[in-house]
Amino acid sequence: MKENERKSGLAVLFGSLPMGWPVVIGMAVLAAVVTVCFLLFPGFKGTSFERMGIYPEAWVLPAVVIMANCKKPLESALKVFVFFLISQPLIYLLQVPFNWQGWGIFMYYRYWFMITLLTFPAAFIGWYITKRSWLSVLIFAPVLGLLGYIAFECGSTCALLFPKYLIAALFCIAQIVLYCLAFFPKPSQKAVGLLVPAAVIAFLLLRGPGSVNIAATDFLPGDPVLTQDAKVVMEETDDCEVRIESTGEDSMICIHGTKYGTYDFSIEDGDRTYTYSVRIFYNKDGSSQIEVTER
Repeated sequence: MKENERKSGLAVLFGSLPMGWPVVIGMAVLAAVVTVCFLLFPGFKGTSFERMGIYPEAWVLPAVVIMANCKKPLESALKVFVFFLISQPLIYLLQVPFNWQGWGIFMYYRYWFMITLLTFPAAFIGWYITKRSWLSVLIFAPVLGLLGYIAFECGSTCALLFPKYLIAALFCIAQIVLYCLAFFPKPSQKAVGLLVPAAVIAFLLLRGPGSVNIAATDFLPGDPVLTQDAKVVMEETDDCEVRIESTGEDSMICIHGTKYGTYDFSIEDGDRTYTYSVRIFYNKDGSSQIEVTER
C-alpha cells in the first residue's frame, strides 16, 4: 500500500466516518453480540478473543474511533459514554440464559460500570487527540503505556504457553503503531509515542520475571493443631508473606505472594516447630498456583 493511500485510509477511519447516534448504538449492539459469542463458545475459552469480554484492550479502539469522528468534545463524551452504557450491560444480559449464575452474573458488571462512568470525562478530554499535535501525544501517553503493559503481560504468557494470548499481544502492538501513525504527524511525536510503551516494557523487563499477585488460605500439611501462641518465622522478604489465619482444630494459614519462587518458613508453637516450603508457580493451564509442603 502506498504512503498516501495509507494516510487516506487512516484519515477516513479517524475523522471521516459518519458517527450519528444510530451508528453509535449499532456499534454498541454489534460489539456486545460479538463479545458474547467469544465468551459463550467453548472454542474461545482461554484465548485472546475471550479476553475481549474481560479486559479493556479491545475496547480502546472503538472508543478512539468514536472520539475521532465527533465534531465537539461534549459530543465525544456523550457518544462514547452511551456506547459503553449500552454494550457492557448488554454483554451480561445476553449471557443470563446460558450462565449458571443467571442474573447473578451482573455482580461482575460493577467493574465495567465504573469504567463506563470514567469514559465521559476521558472521552471529553480524549477528543483533543483530533488536534494531532503534542497535546495528542500527551493525551495518548497513558493509553499507549497501558497497551504496552498488556502487550508485555500477554507476550509473557505466550512465551510460556504458546500461542496463548499471542493475538492479544499483537493487537495491542498494532494499536500502538496505528495511533502513532494516525494522530502524531511529526516524526518526533511518533518517536515519543513509541517511546512510552517501550519504556513501560523496559521497566517490566528490568523488574525481572516472576511477578505475580496471588493470595490463598489453606490448611497446613499434616493438619497440626496450632495454639494462640503460634507464630510464623521466615526470612524477611517483600515477595512472600505467610500469616496464621486461624488456630485450633481448623488451623489455617494465609499466603500472599508477589513473585514466583520457593520460600521456606516455620511455625513455632511453644516447644514445637513445624517447617514448610511454599512454592508460587505458573501452572500449565495459565494460572498462578500456591503449594505448601513439609520440609
